[in-house]
Amino acid sequence: MKAAVLFVLAGLAEIGGGYLIWLWLRDGKSPLYGLFGAVLLISYGIVATMQSFSSFGRVYAAYGGIFIVLSFLWGWWVDRKNPDAYDWAGMIICLIGALVMLAPRK
Repeated sequence: MKAAVLFVLAGLAEIGGGYLIWLWLRDGKSPLYGLFGAVLLISYGIVATMQSFSSFGRVYAAYGGIFIVLSFLWGWWVDRKNPDAYDWAGMIICLIGALVMLAPRK
């Protein structure tokens, strides 16, 4: 459960940080958006290191699957871009892949 919470927190920090920088540079928002975005991106890197898995590569690979799902959900909730059937299928595949990568090893 702790791993899932950390993956979600890391994802929200990375996506939120990237989104704030996007708003600053692409939509002409205040440079404060960029500053807060940078802080969130730094916090993403910190949160990701709190995972208990010993392999950096495995954590980041599995996080990639979670990130894909969170990115679609962010787009749906924040940008009002509805995922289509292919998006939902891809999200399910990514989640299954992340779970397989994080399965306990003997």
